[in-house]
Amino acid sequence: MIDDLRAMVVFAKTVESGSFRGAAKELKLTPSVVSHHISRLEERLGVTLLYRSTRRLSLTDDGNKLFRASQKIIEAATEGLDAIAGHSSEPSGNLSLTVPAMLARDQLVQNIAAFADKYPKVNLSISFSDLQQDLIQGGIDLAIRIGGLKDSALKSKRLFVMKRKLVASPSLLKRNSQPKHPEDLKSWDWIGLKMRPNHKILVNQSGDHYQIDYQPRIIVDSLEAVCQLAIAGTGLASPPAFMVKDALESGQLIEPIKNWDIESLGVYAVWPPNATRESLTYRLISFLAEQQERRV
Repeated sequence: MIDDLRAMVVFAKTVESGSFRGAAKELKLTPSVVSHHISRLEERLGVTLLYRSTRRLSLTDDGNKLFRASQKIIEAATEGLDAIAGHSSEPSGNLSLTVPAMLARDQLVQNIAAFADKYPKVNLSISFSDLQQDLIQGGIDLAIRIGGLKDSALKSKRLFVMKRKLVASPSLLKRNSQPKHPEDLKSWDWIGLKMRPNHKILVNQSGDHYQIDYQPRIIVDSLEAVCQLAIAGTGLASPPAFMVKDALESGQLIEPIKNWDIESLGVYAVWPPNATRESLTYRLISFLAEQQERRV
């Protein structure tokens, strides 16, 4: 039984890393030992678990079933160990995060700083980028993402809702007729954000929704750049409200259409499915959620 459990751990790690060499590195074994464990497991079960080639591995149907079972066993064991460790010592270790660059000025960053202050033995590595990164491939513990989430095996939790503003420069408004309905904005120049779809949903006070599909004249990969280009008069934009608060107050930007607001977006914590309830990842997620509840 113990040999089978050990082989299941080796098998699961091989699937997660995508290679015998990757699993061997994480488990501090040799690739030949990893291969031996999986071969013995296949002989023991009388099935093929992995198809092997020189460059990649792929799961068979039986392999996929065993992988899911192995994950549950490993997660249960890790939860127990984490629970014991959590009671016996101060949380410590390394956490890697990726956060949209646009949120660098948001309260969220202050909340992350408060977490670091509360747990001084936890080391944080934070990547601020508006381009989404692959958590599994990049070995990232937690991502903060904005807007609708793609279907995946990742887990998620909504932290808060981010309000946005539809804005334009006074010069852009002068070049176009005063809009009375969102449809009037279709012919305007728009500034696109590389990681967002080319459509906007506007909502009025009656709860009516109107979707505008557009082809952006300029596409960038930074919301800071979107704001500056909007101020320069190159097109309509819908950045987070906090990013254009000062520009709206100073008159550098205006809201071009009355009685219609741009739809707000959810801000989510996203993490790999094998993170346990007692892990540092969950501890940070819970902390951020609590801070947001206080903020509201």
